[in-house]
Amino acid sequence: MNMDSYPPLFSSNSNNTLTQNIDLDEPIEHTEDLDPIPVIDLQCLNLEKLDEACKNWGVFRLINHGVPSTLVSQIQDQARKLFSLSFEYKQAILNSPLSYVSGTVFLSSSGKALTTSQGLNWVEVINFPLTQLSQFQAQDSMLDSFRLVVEEYGRHLARLASTIFQVIEKNLNLDPSQSKSHLAESTGFVRVHRYPQIAKGNQAWGARVHTDSSVLSILSQDQIGGLEVFKENKWLPVKPVANTFIVNLGDMMQVISNDEYKSVKHRVRVCKQEDRISINYFVFPDFDSVIESSKYKPFTYKEFRAQGQKDIETLGFIVGLEGFKLDK
Repeated sequence: MNMDSYPPLFSSNSNNTLTQNIDLDEPIEHTEDLDPIPVIDLQCLNLEKLDEACKNWGVFRLINHGVPSTLVSQIQDQARKLFSLSFEYKQAILNSPLSYVSGTVFLSSSGKALTTSQGLNWVEVINFPLTQLSQFQAQDSMLDSFRLVVEEYGRHLARLASTIFQVIEKNLNLDPSQSKSHLAESTGFVRVHRYPQIAKGNQAWGARVHTDSSVLSILSQDQIGGLEVFKENKWLPVKPVANTFIVNLGDMMQVISNDEYKSVKHRVRVCKQEDRISINYFVFPDFDSVIESSKYKPFTYKEFRAQGQKDIETLGFIVGLEGFKLDK
């Protein structure tokens, strides 16, 4: 492993500041031999089963999704190669419209890294806004090759998100005329994460407890593991299963569903002596369209995102949906 590829804050000299003690007394249900996450088969979509997963879990495992396994392997392999480049070189080539940050999973609308008062995360992130990739002039052949793979991958994931949302729309009796504003393909982006390996015996948070602000996020994770979801006051490890995706419902889905569906709390624990790679696709409502609900003040996603940035700058954390709830 090329240690020069790691951002300076993950160097051995700074490990003690990031590998903070993790509260191991939290209730964690180990399910190595079981897979408690609901499974949804895209080839024979069961409306009732999907509705139950969205109401009771806010997360599900997607199988028979139609994305070629060779493409998933290719994007994972090329992500590893891209991250293995030196830190300085990555800083030089990963420029606008891409963004490259470490130590956080929160970004401002301009791509600026935002760090909460909880501290840094043991993660390195590259963001690929899908609608802008075709105009991106990559100066590196490896990055250019990866850009093409990400574009192809993004088209597949947009199809999955649209298909899932159409079924959710039926389950919630939503107005089909609002579909394009509720789930705007133009907002889709792919976020590539590397959670660097960590010294034996240490642990750190790759991503601290949060909910996604999106409508949906669709995750492909490698076989290292570390993702955990919160269910019934317990943290459940999400087992890596080849050729499946993990679909999270986000804050915007919770509002669109009028709280019938919940945005799932999740986190990533780092405790392995191997790098973990995950590829996440996010999609949002149209940024300027007003989202209305009987339980929340009307707002646009642009306003929601701006408020989150303001929360971090003034409070040190994101208030999220609680800040938009109507008084009871």
